[in-house]
Amino acid sequence: MYSTAFYLVLLLSLFKLNPASAQLLGKEEKGNASFYNKMFEGRQTSFGEKFDQKELTAAHRSLPFNTMIEVTNLSNNKSVIVRVNDRGPFHNKRLVDLTRAAAEHLGFIKSGIASVRLRVVGMEGMILLGHNEIITDTGDIIEKANKL
Repeated sequence: MYSTAFYLVLLLSLFKLNPASAQLLGKEEKGNASFYNKMFEGRQTSFGEKFDQKELTAAHRSLPFNTMIEVTNLSNNKSVIVRVNDRGPFHNKRLVDLTRAAAEHLGFIKSGIASVRLRVVGMEGMILLGHNEIITDTGDIIEKANKL
């Protein structure tokens, strides 16, 4: 789609606008994910939006609202990209709460909980890193080396 140069210019502009958010790009965390109970449908999120189980959104304790995160189920390697629009989870053994739609993509509806890896791939609702891209210490976006 777009060249690496385009993403680099976009990334550099984000460093000017919001250096704290831009520095999160590429950050990874591991922990447990769960999904929202259906009783939250239609309620207001911490970001002020109406909660919808069919959307690909998430609750995280500290990532800025509108941060785009790639969530990977470590047991089956399925991934989905979601947007942070709520705070939580309020269970100290959980890293993230996902909508039912996101949990279905990751394949953990029956179990209710999955061990996951989160990776910040964008901000302000924009995806800045592709599935096989990483950001280096110098701020360059490069493709991950394929492991044989």
